[in-house]
Amino acid sequence: MAVSTLTNESAHGDESRWHAVLRRDAARDGEFVFAVSSTGVYCRPSCAARRPRRENVEFFPIPEAAERAGYRACLRCRPRALSGNAELKTVRAICRYIEQHLDEPVTLDRLGREFRQSPFHLQRKFKAVLGITPREYADSCRLRMLKRNLQAGDSVTRAMYDAGYGSSSRLYERTASQLGMTPDKYRRGAIAATIRYACSDSPLGRMLIAATEKGICCIQFGKSDGELLEGLKREFPFAVRKQDEGGLRSWMSALLKHMRGKNLDAALPLDIRATAFQRQVWTHPQPIPFGETKSYSEVAKAIGQPRACRAVARACASNPVAVEIPCHRVVREDGTMGGYRWGLGRKKALLQLEKGL
Repeated sequence: MAVSTLTNESAHGDESRWHAVLRRDAARDGEFVFAVSSTGVYCRPSCAARRPRRENVEFFPIPEAAERAGYRACLRCRPRALSGNAELKTVRAICRYIEQHLDEPVTLDRLGREFRQSPFHLQRKFKAVLGITPREYADSCRLRMLKRNLQAGDSVTRAMYDAGYGSSSRLYERTASQLGMTPDKYRRGAIAATIRYACSDSPLGRMLIAATEKGICCIQFGKSDGELLEGLKREFPFAVRKQDEGGLRSWMSALLKHMRGKNLDAALPLDIRATAFQRQVWTHPQPIPFGETKSYSEVAKAIGQPRACRAVARACASNPVAVEIPCHRVVREDGTMGGYRWGLGRKKALLQLEKGL
């Protein structure tokens, strides 16, 4: 009962935030930011930009949470310049401190002394806002900086040192697992990797499949091929993108059958990058039967983090391979759809297809 009440309160809070966005309510600036999945940008409530569709919007308490989910700050309204209530300001200050000391071991004891809180209390409050621990936030910052440095053409050694990593082989292997490939290959691939893609009609509109030599790296839905190609470009800005209808035909056919509730003889090969938390979340919907659902809170409990409902929802929203990782089967506690990266209409349609309706 308590979980259901909490979920309803969260849903009510999101509706209140959405109305504030529609009103461009400057009084709510600093309380939250809203992110738009179709553009990859997050803004303050009063941003003067055109209002997005509701199903493409999700809310975050602070900019750092939006950035961890893969969004970038709006250049028009500059939401990072805002501060929130005292608790959120403290969490943001901790984030700034971590970002400025990535090349040092920032322990909970050190943070506790710096911010005059007990380590336990500090970690609990930090995780309640961001869904991760300070250590996990530091790891995500290092990885983000490493990727940016490699994409800029820095050498692997320089990129790793600048991002706060040491030079041991253990750290090299760790970053390799987070990148989905070795840092050297990521550096070269960021500029010259070839990604093959194909577009097709589907029950949910136009669909795009993109793949590396290892497997499928992207499955998207859109209204037109142009929209899909723009999305692929945002996802892989430095890759060489080549159309390959024939080479991807068998995977496309298998995916279309899968959408209609038919089991495949074997799982399609995937080549995706993810944090440890995202992999936990993305693995859980796989055994859910066609057409059935589980709630965000059930998934959070199943992965051993019962208070991470919002983080679970964000992980579902960042899933790059629609359908094959069936995040559409994860809904709110009250049975309503919640959000979906490709629109609530497609989420409902997918579940109906799987039920054979």
